[in-house]
Amino acid sequence: MTSRTFAKKTAEFALSKKASAVVLMDLRKLNAPADFFVLCSADSDTHAKAIAQAVRDGADGIGVALLRSEGFRALSWVLLDYFDVVVHVFKKDVRQFYNLERLWGDAKVTPVEDTPPAAKVAKAPRGSTAHPKAPRRSKKSPS
Repeated sequence: MTSRTFAKKTAEFALSKKASAVVLMDLRKLNAPADFFVLCSADSDTHAKAIAQAVRDGADGIGVALLRSEGFRALSWVLLDYFDVVVHVFKKDVRQFYNLERLWGDAKVTPVEDTPPAAKVAKAPRGSTAHPKAPRRSKKSPS
């Protein structure tokens, strides 16, 4: 798996726990400690922990080992180091303060949006000729 593919996967794992402002920072053309940074924001300590744990569990599930982690005690900035990809889970105010997007301003930054699951189409019962989205007729009693 390429570092870019893994970075996208970690972003998806973070989004699964409703992380906000998720971005991929491509650092490959820079003298940087990793190929990609994945940055995301959390609303609270509990939210940051849930996002970081989802990334850890997701990476474990696809066979990618965590090199090291930091910040699980304070939970204002959790760092998950996967060597080529480093995931940063910030509380919103801490992210604004450190502003890694500005610090690594030469990196290509790509926002990652949550893609909603495909809309499920309701099926009519077998043998029915009614359209699945046809309005129901109401039974009115004669006045």
